[in-house]
Amino acid sequence: MCVYEEDSAMQNIVTEKRAEESHRQDSADLLIFILLLTLTILTIWLFKHRRFRFLHETGLAMIYGLLVGVVLRYGIHVPRDISNVTLNCYVNASPATLLVNVSGKYYEYTLKGEISANAVNNVQDNEMLRKVTFDPEVFFNILLPPIIFHAGYSLKRRHFFRNMGSILAYAFLGTVISCFIIGLLMYGCVMLMKQVGQLDGDFFFTDCLFFGAIVSATDPVTVLAIFNELQVDVDLYALLFGESVLNDAVAVVLSSSIVAYQPEGDNSHTFEVMAMLKSFGIFLGVFSGSFALGVATGVVTFTKLRDFQLLETALFFLMSWSTFLLAEACGFTGVVAVLFCGITQAHYTYNNLSPESQDRTKQLFELLNFLAENFIFSYMGLTLFTFQNHVFNPMFIVGAFLAVFLGRAANIYPLSFLLNLGRRNKIRSNFQHMMMFAGLRGAMTFALSIRDTATYARQMMFSTTLLVVFFTVWICGGGTTQMLSCQRIRYDPPPPVQILLWITMDLKRRSTKQESAWLFRIWYNFDHNYLKPILTHSGPPLTTTLPPCCGPLARFLTSPQAYENECQLKDDDSDFILTDGDINLTYGDVTVSTDASGAHTSGGSAFAGAASDDLDRELTYGDNELVMRGTRLVLPMDDSEPPFTDPHHNLRM
Repeated sequence: MCVYEEDSAMQNIVTEKRAEESHRQDSADLLIFILLLTLTILTIWLFKHRRFRFLHETGLAMIYGLLVGVVLRYGIHVPRDISNVTLNCYVNASPATLLVNVSGKYYEYTLKGEISANAVNNVQDNEMLRKVTFDPEVFFNILLPPIIFHAGYSLKRRHFFRNMGSILAYAFLGTVISCFIIGLLMYGCVMLMKQVGQLDGDFFFTDCLFFGAIVSATDPVTVLAIFNELQVDVDLYALLFGESVLNDAVAVVLSSSIVAYQPEGDNSHTFEVMAMLKSFGIFLGVFSGSFALGVATGVVTFTKLRDFQLLETALFFLMSWSTFLLAEACGFTGVVAVLFCGITQAHYTYNNLSPESQDRTKQLFELLNFLAENFIFSYMGLTLFTFQNHVFNPMFIVGAFLAVFLGRAANIYPLSFLLNLGRRNKIRSNFQHMMMFAGLRGAMTFALSIRDTATYARQMMFSTTLLVVFFTVWICGGGTTQMLSCQRIRYDPPPPVQILLWITMDLKRRSTKQESAWLFRIWYNFDHNYLKPILTHSGPPLTTTLPPCCGPLARFLTSPQAYENECQLKDDDSDFILTDGDINLTYGDVTVSTDASGAHTSGGSAFAGAASDDLDRELTYGDNELVMRGTRLVLPMDDSEPPFTDPHHNLRM
């Protein structure tokens, strides 16, 4: 009895020692990623200080991840623990948990993954590499939500809605076209590999379509960052950003619909019309359900904690994150839900927050987006050397690059041609070439590919996806500035007077067909007059928009803050609604105006004539506002320019 107690005590000591060592190892692994992010941030500061635009922070994070992966793979070796014991147990399937009876004591073991037969004797040597390999669910449940939410929360709705039709065409129809083009080309490549004996496992047509779906998700974060820094054309920025935001959501739902494709019978990889229609129904159901859930959650996030800003910000944050988890728990897609939740909260809930909470939420999600995005790209570089089951096939890799290029081309050029038939502001050929070049793959493609690496086909897709992401981020992202120059796309901010002339020319061309879509006009009026007064404190009071017979109901639904904010109403979307009214550009004593016919006049005080010669320069360096029927469009100026000094100022005084 005493011997048994001594053995038990010794075993407890050994167990505690192992737990302590495991804790230290986990801390060291997390420290590696923290140091990676720290090094990335310091290098980003150096690049911005030197105005170096060839390499974006995401590409830099991938390089640092690669270097650390090389060190972990070939420079650090943990000696094998001699206590490891390999026992054979023949079962039909691998259990998720396993209870092992060791001398009358039961121990629970969890499944970590499959180990190849030639690596059984080196399990402990690979412990360091397995420690830095995260569960794929970490990406979906922790890292992806802030990235997707920030995309919706920071969306510039004015430019987004102005190009809404084109963005939807690229994001929905274009992604489906790209998916099937890539899937068909890769299926031909797989058949060729099978003929020449280069295929070592099963690879079906549904696998090829799945690969087409995941690599159709674009993430031009590098290009968009450079666009924002260089002040590239806002329509080009809106088209690329809007497409990347929505096609991520489409790619997620499309890939899950392909996985759900199940024909009747034993062979689950044959073509069947009913199974295809069922998958299409799943696509529509999941997307529409996720959309409705995200919008509903965004609408009900109606906080009344303005006096407690910390609690208000915390509640807003938790409601936003819970949207993703709620959608996943209900069988929908969290990416779609949290995206439209962000758009809805930016439109409604943001107006209910206190000024302090508005600043806090913007800064909070911007910070989380930055850290999560750079963490994922660092982990991409690390995974190239730490992932244990890579399958690199040269034929498949070459075929994938060719298919991705052709799939992107089939998305951009035919759709742009069709869209230009109905657009007044045409998508020029150099814009199309830039959109073709800017189709980078990034965080979403990586997260979809790493989520399931159990089969030979999925392992080959994951390894190839890594190379596609590396190439597009480094080569396409790094060559953005050169591509802009090559395509002669202007990226200097135009002076305000030039903007006024553009609007004047647009008003001259205006006919009964308005620049804004009639559907959006109807929605804007309904939203501005009825939804915003109910859901926010920023709309006009319902007492002024509802009929007089609805007076009691209007007074009941209108909050006291709505009356206070009536005179301070500022609607971001109203900048976009162009009506047949006057447009005035005012600076000092000089006013330049234009009406719906396109005629423009200028006037001012006695000094207006003397000031008109310097108007262009004054407007270039000053703070100016374009007034459109009571809505102000602030034109951002470059702070680096010197302030204007008027040599005639003393004479005028």
